[in-house]
Amino acid sequence: MSMLSVFKEQMQNAIDHLKKEVATLRTGRATPAIVEDVSIEAYGMRQPLKALASISILDAKTLQVEPWDKSQMQAIDSGIRAGNLGFNPVNDGKVIRISLPDLTADRRQELIKVLNRKLEEARVSIRQVREDARTEIGNAVDEKLLSEDEKFKHFDDIEKMTKEFNEMTRAIGEEKEKEILTV
Repeated sequence: MSMLSVFKEQMQNAIDHLKKEVATLRTGRATPAIVEDVSIEAYGMRQPLKALASISILDAKTLQVEPWDKSQMQAIDSGIRAGNLGFNPVNDGKVIRISLPDLTADRRQELIKVLNRKLEEARVSIRQVREDARTEIGNAVDEKLLSEDEKFKHFDDIEKMTKEFNEMTRAIGEEKEKEILTV
């Protein structure tokens, strides 16, 4: 694997992590990502909800959690409540329904601030990969593994990659901000 493909993969990992983080931001629209990683105490250890139950969307504002083992119903209910996600699960003994309340204008602004923080973390990760790449390329030149011409070509390639991944980050942010502000 070439040096540049390793750095491209690291930048892609930053984007993948950002997408996962952004998916957990609640926008008033039901999505399993909101609760799937909630930590539940079951079978003597903490596990994500998605390991204990199926999570489905009933309608735009309602999620349904159906535990595979009904004996874990109370633990799942308690874990969701303890997650401080801002909603009350309704447990009917067979499934747990979660109705998402409408977002207030203040809550939307808070979510945008959180989104911007996550976007900046992704940009920092991408810049860090770029700096690591530049250092590694410089070391390769010092060790006579790369020529000066190759060094500048690689620097240009890394810059192009950085711009490309920063553009992806911006697009993800704009799309999620639009989703958050849609009433």
